[in-house]
Amino acid sequence: MTLMTPPLDQQQQQQDDDEMLVPHTEFPEGPQPMEVAQAETANTVDAQAVDDPPSARFTWTIENFSRLNNKKLYSDVFFVGGYKWRILVFPKGNNVDHLSMYLDVADSANLPYGWSRYAQFSLTVINQLHNKYSIRKETQHQFNARESDWGFTSFMPLGELYDPSRGYLVNDTCIVEADVAVRRVVDYWSHDSKKETGFVGLKNQGATCYMNSLLQTLYHIPYFRKAVYHMPTTENDMPSGSIPLALQSLFYKLQYSDTSVATKELTKSFGWDTYDSFMQHDVQELNRVLCEKLEDKMKGTVVEGTIQQLFEGHHMNYIECINVDYKSTRKESFYDLQLDVKGCRDVYASFDKYVEVERLEGDNKYHAEQYGLQDARKGVLFIDFPPVLQLQLKRFEYDFMRDTMVKINDRYEFPLQLDLDRENGKYLSPDADSSVRNLYTLHRY
Repeated sequence: MTLMTPPLDQQQQQQDDDEMLVPHTEFPEGPQPMEVAQAETANTVDAQAVDDPPSARFTWTIENFSRLNNKKLYSDVFFVGGYKWRILVFPKGNNVDHLSMYLDVADSANLPYGWSRYAQFSLTVINQLHNKYSIRKETQHQFNARESDWGFTSFMPLGELYDPSRGYLVNDTCIVEADVAVRRVVDYWSHDSKKETGFVGLKNQGATCYMNSLLQTLYHIPYFRKAVYHMPTTENDMPSGSIPLALQSLFYKLQYSDTSVATKELTKSFGWDTYDSFMQHDVQELNRVLCEKLEDKMKGTVVEGTIQQLFEGHHMNYIECINVDYKSTRKESFYDLQLDVKGCRDVYASFDKYVEVERLEGDNKYHAEQYGLQDARKGVLFIDFPPVLQLQLKRFEYDFMRDTMVKINDRYEFPLQLDLDRENGKYLSPDADSSVRNLYTLHRY
């Protein structure tokens, strides 16, 4: 869920890599020699300081490359960051028609139980005719006993590698480079979230990450949190049977606890059992149900109307005839907006689609009371937006061919500030208050 709020002064992405990054896995077609035969190679390490630097470049010159009969080949061992490394190549591909190349922890078999090391690295096949055509690919990985090597199964097509005119093999020699930067491994078990960030997280009961995101979002709205604290409860209430008390308890622990907080009391107050906690629910529906229950509990108290004040906005649905003077309008309230992701590059494109005008014509003409069937325009415009605008991105849709819900993984952008007054108020109805500035700041948890 994404929240947009007015800026403080009014309140008083990544490149995708098509390559598969994997530990090398061999699928032998027959008996393979246990030993890796030695080739005529030369190895050098650049920038190797006396105290062993945290980053360095290793160059591996492999001679007689096309005449190698070995399925795989290891470079000499080199040291970076106090660790032993080596390059692993499959000259004829690891059962693919590409050169396969990986960075390998050289002494993994002799390391103690539970070892781990993290490195950012790149692997390069040098073009010896034109250096600018050298092929370089980079990644990062936390190496461990299960994944002691990591890299690219399909590094470059074998047809390009073995074509003498391309410049990757000159005098049957291939030059490979590894740039390795060893980084400190983050021990998440000993990470002190409260100390580092001032906040703590929520424990996942099984499949409750969507609920945790919603709860953290609501918690970080100070006005909402204060209203929850002011909801009346009694000494006889039990958190597992009272949503207000369970939410008060949860927010208090998020504010003052030094460790992550459990949500079991709150889900029990919902009437959920263990099965529900392991079942993915719709976050928008959960948000609406929770707000409805809180809204009901707030009636007759000092915090009555808080939900509406924070989240309620209004839009106008209209149908306007084209050839006769007739227009039908209906005002509706909303607590959140569902925005299309598919076919939309960003939030603005989603809002454009939300207010897109539909033509009612042909067999779909509109029946306009005394005028009968008429060509018309149908759409929606906003009368007012709430102080906190909740946007639900429609990342899932039903696939009729597969008879299942599928996730939309398209790239989608959202700005740090959302201006809903753009282009002369294209999203606003004529009844909207032009003195109100509809500029929102992104809050995403």
